[in-house]
Amino acid sequence: MKRFTAMSCPYIAWIAVMIGVPMILIVFYAFTVEGNDVATVRFSLSNFVRFVTDATFLQVLGLSIYIALLTTVICVVLGYPVAYVISRAPGRHNMILILLITMPTWINMLVRTYAWMGILQSGGVLSTILGWFGLEDVTLLYTDFAVVLGMVYNFIPFMILQIHTSLAKMDGSLAEAAGDLGANAVQTFLRVTLPLSLPGIISGITLVFLPAVSSFFIPKLLGGGQYVLVGNIIENQFLTAGDWNFGSAISLIMAVIIMISMYLTRRAERRVSADRG
Repeated sequence: MKRFTAMSCPYIAWIAVMIGVPMILIVFYAFTVEGNDVATVRFSLSNFVRFVTDATFLQVLGLSIYIALLTTVICVVLGYPVAYVISRAPGRHNMILILLITMPTWINMLVRTYAWMGILQSGGVLSTILGWFGLEDVTLLYTDFAVVLGMVYNFIPFMILQIHTSLAKMDGSLAEAAGDLGANAVQTFLRVTLPLSLPGIISGITLVFLPAVSSFFIPKLLGGGQYVLVGNIIENQFLTAGDWNFGSAISLIMAVIIMISMYLTRRAERRVSADRG
C-alpha cells in the first residue's frame, strides 16, 4: 500500500497542478470582478447574470447544444451500422477495419479540420465533383453543413469504437436462440442486439456530445467568423476581449452543463445495466 501511494504521488501532483489549479482560478475569476482599483477584486455574480440575461448569449448556448445534439444523432445513425459490420467481420478483417477507423485520429484534429477547408472551398475536390453534375454554384464552406460535417468527421470514431466494443462482447448464441424461437432478423435486432448494445451507444453519446458542445476551432474554421458557438465566445473573452472574469463564468456554466450531461448518461447506463441484470 505504501509503495502504491509513493508511486501515485507524481500523478497526484501532476493532476493538482495541471487540473486543480486551473479549475480553482476559473472559479475565482468567475465569482469576482475588478473593483475601482485594478489591484482589488470583489465577490460578485454579475458575470453569470450578464450571461443569463443577454438574449444573444443564450441564443449562442442554444445553438451550441443543438449542433452538439445533431452531431450526436448523426454519429449514432451512421456509426451503428459501421460498428455492426465491423463486429461481424472475421478476426483479421475486424482488425483492419478498426485500424481504418482509428487511423484518422492519429492526425491532429486541427490539421484534419484544415484539410476539410481545402475539400469544401470553392474550387476544391467536392466542389469540382458537384460541378460535374451541374451544381457549380453550391456554397459548402462557411455553412451549417460544413460545421456539422466537421463535427461528425472528427467525433464519429469515438461512437463507432464504443458501439463496436458492446457488440463484440455480445454472446452470439443469444441471436441464434432468438432465431430458434421464431424471431426474424428484424425482431432479433430490436429485441436482442440493440438492447445489449445500449451501454456502448450511451458511452458513445457521452464521448461525442461533450466535446462537440464545447468545440471552438471547428466552427471557427469551417463556419467562418459568422458562425459562433459557446466555445468561440469563451476563446474571444480570454484572447481578444481580455475579460477573464466573464470568460471564466461561461466556462463554469459549460462545465456544469457537461457534468449534468455526464450524470444523466451515467444514470441511463446504470438503468440499462440493471434491466439487463
